Amino acid sequence: MKISIDLSPAQVEQLRVEAERLGVTPEDLARAVVVDLLNSSGDRFSAAAERVLKKNEELYRRLV
Repeated sequence: MKISIDLSPAQVEQLRVEAERLGVTPEDLARAVVVDLLNSSGDRFSAAAERVLKKNEELYRRLV
């Protein structure tokens, strides 16, 4: 499955710099972070998902 996400220019640069430091592509780093989050404890994933949903609640409401 392919997923597309929007990042701010600053976030893109952060991802690029960190990926370069680790010697991987930004795409591979982003994939590894998502996989790590999904494989972590259910409580951590749920807390992260809840933070994202709450932060973007108004945007999601407008899209519906």
